[in-house]
Amino acid sequence: MKCVICRQGETRVGKVTVTLQRGETTVILKGVPADICDNCGEYYLSEQITATVFQRAEVAVGRGVEVEILQFAA
Repeated sequence: MKCVICRQGETRVGKVTVTLQRGETTVILKGVPADICDNCGEYYLSEQITATVFQRAEVAVGRGVEVEILQFAA
């Protein structure tokens, strides 16, 4: 797919690190499957992966974690 940000690159399957912040909680997920632009590096997550990322972040927020670094596993 053509990148909607730079409009120059094509996306390729790869893995990224996603950082989410909510209130006092920061969640870092490493190795998240994504489509990554080969020109600008912008990444796109599928709907299913996004739901999993948000669910894991909600768990961390619910536990009152300040910083959590996780390896993504579907």
